Amino acid sequence: MEAEKWGRRIRAFRKLKGFTQEGFAKELGVSVSILGEIERGNRLPAPALIEQIAFALNVTQEELAPKQEHD
Repeated sequence: MEAEKWGRRIRAFRKLKGFTQEGFAKELGVSVSILGEIERGNRLPAPALIEQIAFALNVTQEELAPKQEHD
């Protein structure tokens, strides 16, 4: 569930910033298949990769992070 939220936000920000999946994967130095797994929610990005993604998208990690749901 957490991985899906991260993936949706990463994909949304990537598209907003005009990156293709292939171009963004290249920018990050990861394969397209790994980025695809992250965006589909099949893989939770490591903290170091989250930092790299935020930097590449010119957003803070807090902006990139899924919003916390409160009960």
